[in-house]
Amino acid sequence: MSDDAQLHDGDRRDDGAEGEGAKKPSLFRRPLFWIILIVVVAAIVIGGLLYYLNARQYESTDDAYVDAHIVRLAPTVGGTLKAVADLDNRHVEAGRLLAVIEPSGPEAQLTEAEAGVQQAIAQAEQAKAQVIAARAARDRATAQARAPVASAQKAANDLTRYQALQKLDPAAVAGQQLDQARAQARTTAAEAAAARQAIESAGADVAVAERQVKAAEAVVAARRAQVEQAKVTLGDLKLTAPVSGQVVNRQVNVGSYVAPGSQLMAIVPDKMWVTANFKETQLTLMRVGQPVSIKIDAFPDVAFEGHVDSVQRGAGQAFAILPSQNATGNFVKVVQRVPVRIVFDTKDAPDPRDYPIGPGMSAIPTVKVR
Repeated sequence: MSDDAQLHDGDRRDDGAEGEGAKKPSLFRRPLFWIILIVVVAAIVIGGLLYYLNARQYESTDDAYVDAHIVRLAPTVGGTLKAVADLDNRHVEAGRLLAVIEPSGPEAQLTEAEAGVQQAIAQAEQAKAQVIAARAARDRATAQARAPVASAQKAANDLTRYQALQKLDPAAVAGQQLDQARAQARTTAAEAAAARQAIESAGADVAVAERQVKAAEAVVAARRAQVEQAKVTLGDLKLTAPVSGQVVNRQVNVGSYVAPGSQLMAIVPDKMWVTANFKETQLTLMRVGQPVSIKIDAFPDVAFEGHVDSVQRGAGQAFAILPSQNATGNFVKVVQRVPVRIVFDTKDAPDPRDYPIGPGMSAIPTVKVR
């Protein structure tokens, strides 16, 4: 090999040695990597701690829905509808007329009942007149009895005086005179007894007449009750809104025949709330009055507010038609759900009545328990 070739070969070995000596150090040996890693881990730990500290202040569930006491309108009398208000999905105030049933039979019943009242009043007046007549007859009998009673008393006194004189002096009173006194006493006593009996009979007639008046007045009261019942029945032919709310689920039209108890329509009242079925383990710190933020699935961008109104005493399964019998068979513990009633607050928050929100719509309440 020539000197020039050896020289070039030496230069190449020197360049390779310099390239190997300039290789980059490992990533794990760089301080910047560990600084960044520590910062990231610290941020994750602090963020997780802050999230835990914030999350532990709230209890939330998606097993919740808007609830209300829906009023279902049904007639108490049967008949044909002659008018039905066209108020589907409209808001009505309490007392608004919604439907009218054809008043055929009830009007006749009312007329008959009113006639019965007049008849009963006439009978009562007649009975009162009989009482007046009976009292007059009693007074007349009492007046007529005064003379026989006085005559009987005088005859009895004369007989007693004659008998006393005869005992003192048998010659002072003749036997014929004594016999006449006895006869007179018996006669007048009988007349007095008859007069007293007439008074008692007249008094009995008065009592009977007074009882007849009471009976007639009772009949009048009964007839008037029938009139009131007929008026109630006639009033039942008009169906009005018992509460303010929205008319929904109308099932009839003009001309439809309705039977007593058949549902015509329903009203969703203005007062609504959220029924949230929380797990029993979520109730440890939950108390009445705690604030609640409510999200309605239909309006996710609207922040409704409320508060805990009440907590049901008992899990939902306790009120099932066929409640579970844990004392029989194999028992598997299941966390139960307990209904919690949450009332909307509308003072400084959106009013649910301003939105098409109704019973059954899904909600997500979050209760601040700490």
